[in-house]
Amino acid sequence: MNNAKLTSVKILKILYEDFRVKTINSNMNLQKLTNRSIDLYLEDETFREQIEENQHLIESGSNF
Repeated sequence: MNNAKLTSVKILKILYEDFRVKTINSNMNLQKLTNRSIDLYLEDETFREQIEENQHLIESGSNF
């Protein structure tokens, strides 16, 4: 994948653990989820609004 950008992000541990459990028997992985989420965020206004309005996470020093 020559057009990939290597990046580093911090993910809340409990969210990552829950994600791993839910996707254990799936072909979904964090890279696929991230790319698909960014694509939807850019292309789908409803999805973008839903993400921007999500209040389920508590803000911390890193603004999760």
